[in-house]
Amino acid sequence: MTALLAALTLLGYALGFALARRTRFPLANPTLIGVLIVMIGLLAWRVPYATYADANTFLTFLLTPAVVALAVPMYRQRALLRREWRALILGGGAGTLTAMLVGWLGGSLLGLERGVHLAATTASATSPVALAVNREVGGSAALAATLAIVAGLVGASLGPAWLTRLGVTGLVARGVAIGSVSHGIGTARVRDEGEAAGAASSLGVGLGALTVTLVMALVARAG
Repeated sequence: MTALLAALTLLGYALGFALARRTRFPLANPTLIGVLIVMIGLLAWRVPYATYADANTFLTFLLTPAVVALAVPMYRQRALLRREWRALILGGGAGTLTAMLVGWLGGSLLGLERGVHLAATTASATSPVALAVNREVGGSAALAATLAIVAGLVGASLGPAWLTRLGVTGLVARGVAIGSVSHGIGTARVRDEGEAAGAASSLGVGLGALTVTLVMALVARAG
C-alpha cells in the first residue's frame, strides 16, 4: 500500500504537469490537478489521511531541499535583484501585509474563533512557516498549512492573468507579487515566464515568510 500511495502522488503530479503543458489553461495547475487526483484516489480506496501521509514521508522530506533550491535562480539573477532591491522589499512586504490584512479582516467579519482567525491571517506564507508560526501563537496549525496551500493554488492559477489585466507586465514586479502571497506554488508557476520572474518570486517567498513571522510574533506578544 505504501508504494501504491507514493505512486499515486507522483502520478497525479505528472498527469497535472502534462495537462498544464498541453492546454496552457490558467486553471490547469499541476499541483491543483495532482491534489484532486489524490483526493479521488483516497476517497475511492477509503484510505485515511494519516495512512497516506505516512506513505509519503520521503516525498514530504524532499520539500525542504526543494525550498532551498529556490535560491538558485536568485543567485543567477543576483545583479538584477541587487539593482532592484528597494522595489522588491517594498513590493514584497506590501503584498504580504495586504494579504495578512485581508485574512485578519475576513476573520473578524466572520467572527472566527482565535485559532482559525490566526490561521487565516498567515495563509500567504509558505505552509511550513504557516504551520510553525501557528504552533507558537496558538493558531490552528493543520488549518494554517491547508489554507497556505489553497492560497498558493489560487495565486498560481489566477494570479498571472489578474496581473496582466491590471497592466503589470514587468517580470520582476510579476514575480515578487506572486511570490509574496502565493509562496512556492506560485513561484513554480511564474518561473514559466522567465528566470528573472522566478528569482523575484523566490525573494518574495522569503520576504513573505519573514513578514508573517515578525507580525505574528508581535501579535503573540501583544496577547
